[in-house]
Amino acid sequence: MYRHRQTLKCIGENADNFINGVFLTFYENHIRGMFHIAERTCCLFLGTFMPEKKDYYSSYGQKLISLFAKLLFTQRSHSLIELSRMLNCSKQTVLRLVDDIRRSYGVEIEEFLEGKRKYYRIKRLSSKKPALNITENELNALYMCKTFSEHLMGKDLYKEATQAIEKNHSCLPDDNLPSPHHFSSFRSGSIDYTPHQDTIRTLIEALGSRKICKITYKSIMAKRAKTFYIKPLKNFSHKDSVYVHAHLARTPGKPYSKPDFNPLLAIHRIKKIAVTERLFTFPRTYDFDKAFKQNFGVIKEDAFEVEVEFTGWAAKFISERIWSPDQKIRKKNGKTKLTFSVSSKPELISWLLSFGEQAKIIRPERLVKEIREISENMSSIYV
Repeated sequence: MYRHRQTLKCIGENADNFINGVFLTFYENHIRGMFHIAERTCCLFLGTFMPEKKDYYSSYGQKLISLFAKLLFTQRSHSLIELSRMLNCSKQTVLRLVDDIRRSYGVEIEEFLEGKRKYYRIKRLSSKKPALNITENELNALYMCKTFSEHLMGKDLYKEATQAIEKNHSCLPDDNLPSPHHFSSFRSGSIDYTPHQDTIRTLIEALGSRKICKITYKSIMAKRAKTFYIKPLKNFSHKDSVYVHAHLARTPGKPYSKPDFNPLLAIHRIKKIAVTERLFTFPRTYDFDKAFKQNFGVIKEDAFEVEVEFTGWAAKFISERIWSPDQKIRKKNGKTKLTFSVSSKPELISWLLSFGEQAKIIRPERLVKEIREISENMSSIYV
């Protein structure tokens, strides 16, 4: 309980009064729970055990604090339906929570209708605003980044990011509060990273402490997972997936031999991960931009130059984007030629085929022949 009290000290000058109300409710609910247990015990001795009732007061105090913090920090109005979904409870429970907060000293919750929906918002508990060196535009940018990367974080990490931003609302003017509803993202075919949040947190811990990790990893075509040790260097995202770039570390009890390549690991394919007590020195010469941002493709093999001719909508699409820093775009007679460097043949072929007949590879010749064979094989399956 002391931990909860310390957490709430910063939420307003009337926080102490609010805490008293919360914990009175908390104790009241526990007393009710004790009576419920006593009732069940008596029934057991009498041989007439009654069906277990749904515990409507489970984590009631936690819901109370969550609702208060949401209304206070966001400084926005929230519909009854929205609050019900956020707290994972019924509308009646939300109304009960609102009444409990209203009974707290110095806390006033406004209630109003917009259309057929009922909304709630809380008045500021203090006219003083703590100093915060952040502008409305900066906060909007944070909302945009958070929303656009939601599918890469998982539910818990996304919730933590949302709470961190909402805490700054109470320090901004009432008439210019940014809204998270301005932004959204379309995530067809994306990976749900909710089951992999612990892996992400563990990697962040290892990156911060410079400690070697023991991981079990199963690549996309492997029949069995492999266990080895890595020195994590960078977490990064690419095309709606999250990766960790690392150096291989020595396996305990075995001599070290320099690997042919350093692993690029998709985080959702890591089956197990543990941070060891072995420290490593971050390489001074490591440069992520030089390693990954010089060529087309996340897979890094020997780079080679490619020339492709585009027509139709693909020509305009290509011209709008940067595919490699050294790219050259030439337009003539309604056609667009793109010359750029590539480090991954499988990614290049998949990318070219996605444009259909509006993309024609000019060179190198070996790839012209390979794509011709692939096209013939594809046409044969539709005969």
